[in-house]
Amino acid sequence: MNAPDVADHTGPSLPPVRAVIEPMPEDIRSVQPGGGVCYQIELAWGRLRRCYLKTLRKGYVGRMAALRMGSTEGAPHLILDPRDLKFCRNQCTCRWDAADDPFQWRDRLPFARWGLAELELMGVPLLVFTGLVAYYFWYLAWMPAIPLGLVVWFFRDPPRKVPGAPGLVVSPADGKVAEITRLAHDEFIGGPAVRIGIFLSIFNVHLNRVPVACRVVALRYSRGEFLNALNPESALRNENMWIGIEEDDAPHRRMVVRPIAGAIARRIVCQLRPGDVLGRGEKFGMIKLGSRTELIVPDGEGLRVEVSVGQRVKAGSTVMASYPAE
Repeated sequence: MNAPDVADHTGPSLPPVRAVIEPMPEDIRSVQPGGGVCYQIELAWGRLRRCYLKTLRKGYVGRMAALRMGSTEGAPHLILDPRDLKFCRNQCTCRWDAADDPFQWRDRLPFARWGLAELELMGVPLLVFTGLVAYYFWYLAWMPAIPLGLVVWFFRDPPRKVPGAPGLVVSPADGKVAEITRLAHDEFIGGPAVRIGIFLSIFNVHLNRVPVACRVVALRYSRGEFLNALNPESALRNENMWIGIEEDDAPHRRMVVRPIAGAIARRIVCQLRPGDVLGRGEKFGMIKLGSRTELIVPDGEGLRVEVSVGQRVKAGSTVMASYPAE
């Protein structure tokens, strides 16, 4: 990874140097750059829906266009309403106010919005099958009911209480701490660092959250293999999304969050684009099925690692590390 260019300044009176925002890489053309079967089905459905809206709902299309803010430049298809932004939110700047978004209610569902299509495509057939089996062979209904329950459980999105005290770094993922390693030097951070690896089983919540209030500096997407996330080689060889962030408040520490695909998890979702500003604990994406997430933070500066290997953590609420309040 190449660290963004920064100027060298010394002296206590000078403000901390901010990182240079890098452009979006050419290989990130979607919030789910790895594609997938459900992804292709959703894109095909979107094309049919937009054709229907342009033909039979011209008044609705006109109203949504009048309420739309920002630019659609960079979007791979027409943006007629907020549903069209699901997979290209990181490619353009257009948006709607929450009050003007007729689909805002989907964010209030207890399920990950990025997984609603999978929930329907896998959950509805399983629900129908469970009902049929229960009607004709009630004693066998548990067989399809178990995978149905797993699908619903996997895509859940429970509320989280994000701690507000200064200097805290919260977990970017649910799961179990699998690794705490001190690094002599991290190129993006620009010095010694601590890497904390989190293993996510298929039973964990799979939404990712930012560890600190920050702005996004750079993104790197790497296609790769799908080794088991417990295999140390998975961190190097599996599909992953490297996200370089910088604290919004002084001293503007740089950190890295890296969701990594696993043997079952094949799709990483990341809706961020360079320059985005987010609050601590804010959701930015998910990994679909069991996987691994890494957090890299600067060492020194009074860093205290607040977790241990084997400890279970929750995204947005578990404090992973802390620094002295400025």
